Amino acid sequence: MATALITGASSGIGLELARVHASRGGDLVLVARNKARLDELKTELEKTYKVKVVTIGKDLSAPDSALDVYNQTTKSNIQVDYLINNAGFGDFGMFTESDWNKELQMINLNITTLTHFTKLYIKDMVSRGSGKVMNVASTAAFQSGPTMAVYYATKAYVLSFSEAINNEVSNKGVTVTTLCPGPTESGFQSAAAMEESALVKGKKLPTSKQVADYGYQSMMSGKTVAIHGLMNYLMANSVRFFPRSIVVKITRMMQDKA
Repeated sequence: MATALITGASSGIGLELARVHASRGGDLVLVARNKARLDELKTELEKTYKVKVVTIGKDLSAPDSALDVYNQTTKSNIQVDYLINNAGFGDFGMFTESDWNKELQMINLNITTLTHFTKLYIKDMVSRGSGKVMNVASTAAFQSGPTMAVYYATKAYVLSFSEAINNEVSNKGVTVTTLCPGPTESGFQSAAAMEESALVKGKKLPTSKQVADYGYQSMMSGKTVAIHGLMNYLMANSVRFFPRSIVVKITRMMQDKA
């Protein structure tokens, strides 16, 4: 069975993706900043599914963090068959009032590290003639987002980048899937300080497990862009039919505090 490397695997969608892969008998390399939580998950998965799990504690917003992980797996002779770039975070608030250091960390994690991981591992996949990459974007990728300007922009990058790379490698036995969840019960809203946003306040959100199941199936089938949920799919695709100025105003209304 294939080995999957999953970033941001200590909670939310990443944790559930690890469970899905392990339940199918696959070994794992789990990467996140919180190694203690990764080790708890390692114990659970190895006991429940009899798979092998390697944990790597790493701040993936740090420079060359992807290279450090790649060198560690290479040194350990671990062949990564599936790369799942799930790690990422957002921040809620006006750009003029937001913290630059936090935004720089966001850009480093959501864009730079994701791109570097893809660069490193996809070369090996192409050389072997097999492999799968899943980059986790968001429905935020389809329009700009006032009050979360940098986050929305990073996810637009992930979508554009991933679609292009999939086109380049799809005839070489490798697929790149972009998973685009909408708001999800994953701890993301709390971390981004957006619990009061009209987008999520009082809403019944899909669980991380539901999104992970959908994303994993989409990756396995080689789907290029996977938007979870019918309403999310309709909203993401409807923006192309309206003037961008209108779409931005609607997004602002949805993002503002309820």
